[in-house]
Amino acid sequence: MDEFLQFVMERIVPGLNVGLLVSLKLIIPSSALGVVFGVITGALRVYGPVPVRRFADLYVSLFRGTPLVVQLYFWYFALPYISLGGLRIVMTPMQSSIVAFALCSAAYQSEYVRMGLMSIKAGQIKAAQALGMTPMQTVVNIVLPQAVRRALPGCGNEIIYLIKYSSLASIITVNELTGMGREIAKATWRNIEVFSVVGLYYLLIVSLATWGLKRLEERTSIPGFNRARG
Repeated sequence: MDEFLQFVMERIVPGLNVGLLVSLKLIIPSSALGVVFGVITGALRVYGPVPVRRFADLYVSLFRGTPLVVQLYFWYFALPYISLGGLRIVMTPMQSSIVAFALCSAAYQSEYVRMGLMSIKAGQIKAAQALGMTPMQTVVNIVLPQAVRRALPGCGNEIIYLIKYSSLASIITVNELTGMGREIAKATWRNIEVFSVVGLYYLLIVSLATWGLKRLEERTSIPGFNRARG
């Protein structure tokens, strides 16, 4: 047991701490962009003009209907071969991962936002319009705040999924937690110990995120407001 603990503390933990920082640099911006784009896309799918709604629906269908691994490969390996007016876009593995995770997450989160928007009773919209509010003011000030509260549990679940899916970034050479764990396992041939600790790291991150999202739900809840359950 002493030898095991020594191995964990001296060989596994230092390397995984480096991978943890990389994972956080990947997860945090991807989650934030996913939420922002998800809210915007969800609102456009409900209140946008018909061409915009169709484009948003196509985007959601595309990113929900293709594997995330394929999307990662596209942004990192395929995009540089596409010429846009003579301009080629080349992204680093980290940039490609953030773009892939954010766009994929936003597609799923937009569905929760869309359902939240559609759950708001039409009477509230008519009442806001009767008070002289414009359609934009009605959506931004009346409908969207309620819809986001209803969508929060589902959007929170997508953030949890994104934390776990972030391990896929290692397939395009991002040395986050899983990538660092694989490197340590290759060097030491102690796969059981290494990946057991990697799993504990992910469990800790997910548990902290779950606690934080639960607190956010509680702080944004309104007494008497019937929130959707995740």
